[in-house]
Amino acid sequence: MDQDPTLRTLLRRRDLHLRLVGDESALPTGSLDHPLRWVHNSDLVDPTPFLTDDLALLTTGTQFADDDAAGVRAYVHRLVDRGVVALGFGTEVHRSGIPADLADACAAASLPLFEVPYGTPFLAVARAHAEAIAAQAYARRTWALETQRALSVAALRPHGLESTLTELSRRLGCRVGMYDAAGQLVHEHPAGGASPVVADAAADLLARGGSANRVVQDGETAHTLLTVGRAGHLRGVVAIASDTLDPETRTVVTSVIAMAGLSLEQSEQLARSRRRLHRQLLTSLLSDDPTLARRVLGALPPAPVVVAVAAGQRQGTVIEWWERQRGDAAPSAFLAESDDGLVMCLSVADAGVLDEVAARTEVRIGVSAPEEYSGFSRAHAQALTALRRGDDGVTHYADSAESSVLAAFATDEARLIAESLLAPLRQHDAQEGAELERSLRVWLEHDTRLESAAAVLGVHRHTLRTRISQAASILGADLGSFPARAELWAALRTAGD
Repeated sequence: MDQDPTLRTLLRRRDLHLRLVGDESALPTGSLDHPLRWVHNSDLVDPTPFLTDDLALLTTGTQFADDDAAGVRAYVHRLVDRGVVALGFGTEVHRSGIPADLADACAAASLPLFEVPYGTPFLAVARAHAEAIAAQAYARRTWALETQRALSVAALRPHGLESTLTELSRRLGCRVGMYDAAGQLVHEHPAGGASPVVADAAADLLARGGSANRVVQDGETAHTLLTVGRAGHLRGVVAIASDTLDPETRTVVTSVIAMAGLSLEQSEQLARSRRRLHRQLLTSLLSDDPTLARRVLGALPPAPVVVAVAAGQRQGTVIEWWERQRGDAAPSAFLAESDDGLVMCLSVADAGVLDEVAARTEVRIGVSAPEEYSGFSRAHAQALTALRRGDDGVTHYADSAESSVLAAFATDEARLIAESLLAPLRQHDAQEGAELERSLRVWLEHDTRLESAAAVLGVHRHTLRTRISQAASILGADLGSFPARAELWAALRTAGD
């Protein structure tokens, strides 16, 4: 973006013949490049009540008394305190050349002083600056119109929103990033400049839920954050690595925010329609017949497939994550919402991506064993079982520690029966300080082999045999038969420790 007119802009006007008094290197850095709001002239001893910040004041020096260095210094300090950024002195009007006291006072106060020669009217200086402001305003309006046209063309490209944000970044000459409703960075240009500070601020704006703008400082770079969407239904946050947005830039950015909101709203409407359709297709797949789904979708993930079910408050973010992968080198997947959770079907070869999904979206996922589409309902049931048995992250049905017939029978009623069966044995162990229950468990775990079980328990095999006989007597069971042993093992597994 072009810089606003400055004192340097005026000094470079050859037709004005202005001359900086002193060496620029003696002034603070950037003194000549500070934006100049206006040029005013006055010969009052104290013109500050009639001045504004960031202007250059012109004077002929009639207000200065001869040999009054203190008065000149006080005059200069008043100007600096008021925010005047430069002083122009008209020579050969009432005084010849630049008064030494004035030059010394301006140098001491670091106030740029420049000479306006007799042949250059103050009005010409003011008019030149006004023309520069007008030219700058025209250039900014022209820039805004050209930028609007470029953004409109970008919006018509594939991935229109991303293309629009990239074009905005190029036109502004700074980084632009987009965070979705979950606070995840979904697009940035240039890439690789993501800031955790900005991400946290975007997440905070989204959590508050209201339309808002905020400037966030990250090191030496300030970022302007603007919410996308209406209050209570935010779609995301756009972050721009700049804290100074002039009116033309703000107009352009506002239009981009509106375009982003419209694009995301349209995408959401399409997504809702697609989700309703997929929910209906899921019913067809659960009948183990993929014919209808293939006709409607054109293709399904290649078999064999795994079926996964995701549960958790943020399962909606899983859909958003898949949507962001659309068109990229993302695995083919079928997603459908159901009363049990979000159902995902994907090829066995792509099943590894589920770990990334769980990590990024913080949901629990149960995954079935590989199946053909003719066994889709069985795979769905397995995924639900794995989901119930799993903790955080991904739980595979085949790897579930409790994926057994006994686990399936572990109901509350079964636990009560098991605890009642083992109650006499546990009461005996508690009273006598014995380990009959543990001895039984280890003996059964070692397929009733006395020597190996005794070695684990650290006792002699005859001692273990005595314990087994004593336990059988207490339980009233014939542990020489397989049914009795099987029932005891089931009770031990069901009742737990």
